[in-house]
Amino acid sequence: MSELDPFEARFAAAYRRYLAEPSVEVDPLAVARRVAAAAPRRQGLLGFRPFGLTPAMAWILLLTGLLLALVVGGLAAGARRPDQAFVIAPQTTVAPASTSPSASTSPRGTPAPAGSMTTPRFGHVAALLLDGRILVAGGYGSNKILASAELYDPATGRFSPTGAMSAPRAAITAVRLADGRVLVAGGDSPGALASAELYDPRTGTFSPTGSMSSPRVYYTATLLSDGRVLVAGGANGSGWVRTAEIYDPATGTFSQTGSMNTARWSYTTATLLADGRVLIAGGLDPIVTNATGASIPLASAELYDPTTGTFSPTGALGTARSEHTATLLPDGRVLAAGGRDGSDSGNSALSAELYDPATGTFSPTGPLTNGHARHTATLLADGRVLIAAGDAAGFVQTTSAELYDPATGTFSTTGSMTTARVLHAATLLDDGRVLITGGYGDSMLDDGVLASAELYDPATGTFGPAGP
Repeated sequence: MSELDPFEARFAAAYRRYLAEPSVEVDPLAVARRVAAAAPRRQGLLGFRPFGLTPAMAWILLLTGLLLALVVGGLAAGARRPDQAFVIAPQTTVAPASTSPSASTSPRGTPAPAGSMTTPRFGHVAALLLDGRILVAGGYGSNKILASAELYDPATGRFSPTGAMSAPRAAITAVRLADGRVLVAGGDSPGALASAELYDPRTGTFSPTGSMSSPRVYYTATLLSDGRVLVAGGANGSGWVRTAEIYDPATGTFSQTGSMNTARWSYTTATLLADGRVLIAGGLDPIVTNATGASIPLASAELYDPTTGTFSPTGALGTARSEHTATLLPDGRVLAAGGRDGSDSGNSALSAELYDPATGTFSPTGPLTNGHARHTATLLADGRVLIAAGDAAGFVQTTSAELYDPATGTFSTTGSMTTARVLHAATLLDDGRVLITGGYGDSMLDDGVLASAELYDPATGTFGPAGP
């Protein structure tokens, strides 16, 4: 498809801005004024005129555009009825981060269901921005790795496209920096990447920043108390790495720091403790395998001290784990929950345990009411932890969810999700609800890749639509 000429581009932009305004009916005079204002002009022999066209030709273009605007505008106005399951959005191009589009569209320009992402994805990242919106980026689509990104606005319950990353990335992390930008680094493209980039919510775009010293996938990234970011472990395409490095937002560069005591990758957890150290726990052992040749989970754990730039061993997990979650509790302890312990059954672990930084040891808690692996864990405003979906027994996706109460050390069931999913993302919103996005679910739907999203409301203990 050929690119739009400047007049077409400006006409489209002016008309999109008009439809984004709260008016319901199309005003022909207002549209005409927008078109006239959008037309770039240059000096001609007979004075200013659009594109060097004759006045008659210019007016023909103008009236043709106006007729088209009336037709499309009528459809758009009709689509604003609240009882419609789908919304027709005039905007199909990337929206600036400062806007709140009235509807979302898929990359193909077709209407997207209210409250669903514009692109199906799993293994993606989601980050809460300072203005309360959620950035969703990368991941795996249907037989491809994604560079696209989108924004969720809790005020409207809608997703809209935003600037794409410079490269497709999956198996990555997203860390919101102190200044509000979001760091994404490395990932599977396919093949491990060393490059990194920053998303700026003010412009709605990604831009390059310093590259890591080593390509990495399935690594951990943790925002330190001083605003820097610790990146550790993972795989580099030819093997597994124990190395770690620090990203400094002030200089936009990575620099090496001490290496981990144990090489670990894929579903390792990294948790910033209240004292500024980082707890690294579990993950897969890249060296030791089981009888089938698969990597086995690790029980070991270690601490990174930013003041010395070194890792040191700490107490081991009571149960070897990968595909688990680790959540910092309000009292400073860390909840390690679920995952897989390497047993031949392939079932998800029901066990959970607590790490106490004061003693450097793990102790049992729980257990969970249902198995969860490759799930999400979200600390709620009241101090409880929401464990949602993931794999249950036999690598089957589940809709089950439960709450951990640190005061009693017990798990209890809560409302089930509307869709079974794994490798999804969960983000705590400013209003205390939890946004669940994407993931992999029923293999009969879109090759299993989900565009759907839902919201968990702690006040009611239920999941519901993410949009109106």
